[in-house]
Amino acid sequence: MLIINTIPALRQQLQLWRAAGEQIALVPTMGNLHAGHLTLIEQAQAQAARVVVSIFVNPTQFGPNEDFASYPRTLAADQQHLEQLNVDLLFLPEVATLYPEGACTRVEVGQLATLHCGASRPGHFSGVATIVTKLFNLVQPDKACFGAKDFQQLSIIRQMVRDLDMPIEIISVPTVREADGLAMSSRNGYLTPEQRALAPKLYQSLQAAHAAIFAGDRDYAALQQQQIAWLQSVGFTPDYFVVCKQVNLQPATPDDSELVILVAAKLGKPRLIDNLSFSLSL
Repeated sequence: MLIINTIPALRQQLQLWRAAGEQIALVPTMGNLHAGHLTLIEQAQAQAARVVVSIFVNPTQFGPNEDFASYPRTLAADQQHLEQLNVDLLFLPEVATLYPEGACTRVEVGQLATLHCGASRPGHFSGVATIVTKLFNLVQPDKACFGAKDFQQLSIIRQMVRDLDMPIEIISVPTVREADGLAMSSRNGYLTPEQRALAPKLYQSLQAAHAAIFAGDRDYAALQQQQIAWLQSVGFTPDYFVVCKQVNLQPATPDDSELVILVAAKLGKPRLIDNLSFSLSL
């Protein structure tokens, strides 16, 4: 596996692969790799001859009181995982490489980035869109793989690629879960043993709402409040629980058939997110 830290060296290597006619897939990560990330990489390998994985804890997507400084960094273990998967190239830049002194340009993605997590974490999605745009510009991949666990982030990246005419196919990879249903996340490591035992209830709340909708319940406002109250009763501090249209993440109506249920809630230190997307036959 090649490990590259600088932009000129990255471009030089990518040029060689393109000259050979090889397609390139990108998997952007912030490291602390788990089975969900490894599934992204395996999907990328099935899609392209060459796979680039980036590890970069992006400071611009963290708020002033969030966990940038303490975000888990496990580079040695990450490199071992990538080598075992025969990843072609690990791009491992420093902050100053991607944000040199004086850098001030940001990418904004409109109303979609102001909803849900965007309302709770102002500036977060601008930071995500900016770093993903930079990585797309540097790597110029044919394809890029993102996990469906962060449905809003995936929607924003797709919108950005459409709006900016980026010739990149965005591949959504299904959420990878623990045996008890908890969506895999680097932040799960913050959970105490007691909290870890409670954490699967977040997914259970999605499943309960999903079952109610399939049973004919279309009072989404009441359903949302019911699940928020239940999450509070079992120990979560809910941020939101919403039934949305998949296409734009606006509140769903009884006439909508392509739905996604989004949830975010704190459990002790970490803020956990999850979702369930599905189609109804109306």
